[in-house]
Amino acid sequence: MHQAVRSRSGLGRGPSSRALSRAPKARSLIDADALRVLHRSARVLLNSLPELTDRLVAALREREPAYRSTLESDPVGTWQEAHRSLRHSVGSLLDPRGAREAALRCSWRIGAARAEEGLPLDALLHAFRLGGSLIWQALVEETSRTAPEDVRLLVHVAADVWNFVDEHCTLVADVYRKVERQHAWRQEHRVRLLTAALLDGTSRIADVAETAEVLGLPEQGRYAVVAVAGGRQAGRAGPPAAVLPAGTRVHWHKGVDVDHGIVLVDDGDPSGPAVTPAAPAGARIGVGPVVAGLAAVGDARRLADMALGMCADDGGTVRLTERLPAALVLSCPELGGALAREVLGPLLRLEPSDRDILLDTLAAWLECDGSAQRASVRLYCHRNTVLNRLKRCEQLTGRSLARPADMVEFSLALTAHRLLGD
Repeated sequence: MHQAVRSRSGLGRGPSSRALSRAPKARSLIDADALRVLHRSARVLLNSLPELTDRLVAALREREPAYRSTLESDPVGTWQEAHRSLRHSVGSLLDPRGAREAALRCSWRIGAARAEEGLPLDALLHAFRLGGSLIWQALVEETSRTAPEDVRLLVHVAADVWNFVDEHCTLVADVYRKVERQHAWRQEHRVRLLTAALLDGTSRIADVAETAEVLGLPEQGRYAVVAVAGGRQAGRAGPPAAVLPAGTRVHWHKGVDVDHGIVLVDDGDPSGPAVTPAAPAGARIGVGPVVAGLAAVGDARRLADMALGMCADDGGTVRLTERLPAALVLSCPELGGALAREVLGPLLRLEPSDRDILLDTLAAWLECDGSAQRASVRLYCHRNTVLNRLKRCEQLTGRSLARPADMVEFSLALTAHRLLGD
């Protein structure tokens, strides 16, 4: 009555007895005479199963295109299992109670296996109904041949035959959808594991090609990683899509606190991916430099996280290539902290109010390209006040802002102090 397939490991046990017991049962209305006619014809069918199997396989080949590849790839195995499936179906006509559970288990395995193979559900249900039609037709043919006067009695068994088909179609559809959901979850989990390994830099070389395939990205492309934290909308589970312009080829990997986007960068864009100004309010975005090849995405992620660490607490975007001195400090916090203590130590030991004034003045002067006038405007004080504060910084530290080497040290030390908190 239905097309069977080879059993697979993990599906062999089939449904539990409890699950089978929940399958709907239709009450039979067959009278004694009709039951006698049904059993007589069914016993003949049971003895001619090879011919019946041939007819079912031929019908599937002709009327269900989705089955043709299976029949061509394994005709012997498919035939044998179709034979087994029909035996369960015809046996259920002779002993509905005794054969019901075995027949349902057979259908369960068919639905699960075909779902794993990717056979369309419509094609699978069509095969079950083809099998039901074939058995009904064979019952009528056999009764017409041996006792034409009893054909009218088969009308009383038609409902039972089709109730059987419907029961098995319902079961098959349920297991098919369950396996389909499990398969989708396994695929999603596999993609997540491959992506996580890629971002962590722990991907095996042998896995990079598979990762490229499942992500739909070229293995040898140019990539950058965008790290995003904060700015998620209420009730929104995924990363903020507005971070990157529409049309950007990106695969997002959701994390607990930080989402990472693996961005395919065009050859004509040496600066890396653009970040849209429409990013959610409060979002902190770190953009790493461009790397060559998917296998280098782990390095790109590490650098994107470094850029994210430089973002202000209230949000904003930091592109690492524009903050390389700060990146140098963060790449070795121990040396950065030592530099801050060595250069700024005398200032850091002052009273907090005095210390903060001198550090803010020095930072403003450096950000204003050494202009005391512009720094005074930013600090709301007189130009001479700025110069006096700078002179005091020189005296306390023993360094001169007129020497380029000392200016570099001051700049890096201030960066280290701000980022590392020394």
